[in-house]
Amino acid sequence: MPELVCLISERTARMIRARRNGLEIEKGDLCLVDSEFGGELATVVDTDSVLCLHARRIELAPVILRKAHDDDVRKMEWMEDRERRAFDICLQRIRSRNLPMKLTAVRYFFTEKKGVFFYTADGRVDFRQLVKDLAKELRMRIEMRQVGVRDEAKILGGLGVCGRALCCASFMRTFEPVTIQKARKQHIAINPTKISGLCGRLMCCLAFEDESRGRMYYEEESTNED
Repeated sequence: MPELVCLISERTARMIRARRNGLEIEKGDLCLVDSEFGGELATVVDTDSVLCLHARRIELAPVILRKAHDDDVRKMEWMEDRERRAFDICLQRIRSRNLPMKLTAVRYFFTEKKGVFFYTADGRVDFRQLVKDLAKELRMRIEMRQVGVRDEAKILGGLGVCGRALCCASFMRTFEPVTIQKARKQHIAINPTKISGLCGRLMCCLAFEDESRGRMYYEEESTNED
């Protein structure tokens, strides 16, 4: 029985490869998966495919904590409602204090009374008074986390020019450097509107194509040598 199963997050629709942790899991089961925020609801979509069998670095995959209960579903719905309220409150406070920052998203922790507020900014922002305002209004621990534009796209999600979900939001865990040289090596027309993603940076898939072309070249060279 494969250790990893594939799930789709109910919140972000991203694919998750998680360890079954000894649980009897079937396709269609709604599970609570360990995450950065203490828990995430996800639906099992595959339990024994090649994709699961050959997933890399199994030991780093998150663990399925348990099959989701009705209480878990209600709590997640409650959290999402509170996140929307916290987002509106934070946005109002940012505007009233005229802070040079753009609020991206708010995420509550599943296991504790704490919220993370993601934002983008051109430089450092003194948000100490903002944190005091939010802590007083929301009565919880507040963490402000500055992210870049690529991370912002990963958090918000969306569709790329290919019509599919953004790679960063669906399966990528880390960002790899993408340079214009990779586009030139593939003989792609250097048109910023066509080779840039929603974040405004060069599309991540340019790096995937470059890696594939390099592998094909290596295989051709090896065949010729033989």
